Amino acid sequence: PILFLLALGYWIQRRRFLAESTIRDLKKIIVSFVLPAVLFTSFLSIEMKTAYLAVFVMIFCLCVALFALGKALQRIFGVRWTYFPFLMTGFEYGMLGVSLYGTMYGIDNIGQIAVFDLGHEIFIWFVFLALLMGKREDGSQSPVQLAKSFVQSPVIIGILAGIFLNLLGARGFLQSFALTKGILSTFSLLGNLTIPLILIVVGYDIRLEPSGLKHSLPVVLLRLGLLVPLALVLNAVVTRRMLGLGAMSEAALFTLLILPPPFIIPLYIRTDLPEQEREYINNALTLHT
Repeated sequence: PILFLLALGYWIQRRRFLAESTIRDLKKIIVSFVLPAVLFTSFLSIEMKTAYLAVFVMIFCLCVALFALGKALQRIFGVRWTYFPFLMTGFEYGMLGVSLYGTMYGIDNIGQIAVFDLGHEIFIWFVFLALLMGKREDGSQSPVQLAKSFVQSPVIIGILAGIFLNLLGARGFLQSFALTKGILSTFSLLGNLTIPLILIVVGYDIRLEPSGLKHSLPVVLLRLGLLVPLALVLNAVVTRRMLGLGAMSEAALFTLLILPPPFIIPLYIRTDLPEQEREYINNALTLHT
């Protein structure tokens, strides 16, 4: 189903079955309603464990380390691409991780990978995005602006609301009233749209420029060559042995670490960036996907 839905999205693009503006509107629906709904219900129902604090710290530190590695490699080997370090860290959880994990293990188990994404979200909002914006001509955003964007994000609101109500033990209470039960049922129905909508949109965005593949392929192979073995080691040593989490958590960590870099990179790059580097970034994201 993953391949078929991606292929459907690509077919829609190639045949111009839907306009690009329609796909942009679908993305708004996904980010504003569908993803927040599925993340809210996931965090509302998941069993909270103290081990998840260690998961939070581990993923955040890993993201920081990957960015530092990217900067070091850029300096040591004289990599000419300005945004190379940004392609070495971060994971496209929202537009790909949720749909891949949900397709394979069921939308009801999304909470398992959502737990691993918490540290990643903090990194993206307060480190990655700040550094990415700092590369722009208009400079970086202030911490206050970043914090404001963070708390206003529908996805973050869904996550934090789900965690808060879970810690209060409010799930049974919400199910006992017709109105709140109806809201939860609506969120579940929206969650059912998650997988097909996201994969179709991702498939639609598949665009490869053959002339630039030789430049983009190395960063993809480098990421996978580093992160696949690392995922196996972290699962064996940390997830299983130290934290005692189950197989679903191991699958969640592995899924997260094989995801491509965040799709937001092209949205925040410099407007005066040479076309060749824009092509390099887009090819790397598409090829990794």
